[in-house]
Amino acid sequence: MDVRDAVQKARAAGVDLVEVAPNAQPPVCRMIDYGKFLYEEKKRAAEAKKKQVTVSVKEIKFRPGTDEHDYAYRMKHAREWLDGGDKVRAAIAFRGREMTHRELGAKILKKLTEDLADLAEVEVYPKMEGYQMFTIFVPKKAKVSKAKAALNEKKEAPAKKEEAPKKKEVPAAEEPAAATEETA
Repeated sequence: MDVRDAVQKARAAGVDLVEVAPNAQPPVCRMIDYGKFLYEEKKRAAEAKKKQVTVSVKEIKFRPGTDEHDYAYRMKHAREWLDGGDKVRAAIAFRGREMTHRELGAKILKKLTEDLADLAEVEVYPKMEGYQMFTIFVPKKAKVSKAKAALNEKKEAPAKKEEAPKKKEVPAAEEPAAATEETA
């Protein structure tokens, strides 16, 4: 169809002529309400953005001389973050002469890897970067999906409570009639 004829036909119908496939042979146009089309595209993009998962990297810091209680406390937080679907970066900071005993830091990271093995996989194995030795843990796929399912159930539970059926209200005009029938 000729472009002029298509434009006239679109104006007569009260819609816009929009080119949807400019690289096709011949180019493809569609007669649509362009404002409505943009609105629907915006809604689709917002819905996709709402469903996307953002993964943040949380960090726990150790020192070569970190005590057992401090280690357990930090490991507990790492487990919570991994349950929530976040990545965890475990870093050991060395100062001064501690740099000569890097094996102490490697020992802590190895122990952490073993303690988190049921919940996480190692994305970056221990390596030195300046005065820090670090490793990055990623939650295992199956664990993350279970945690997200539990989160979704918690979100839906209050909505179900609101949907409970309400009591039927009796109009005021009917109440006295029912009372007189009972007494008679």
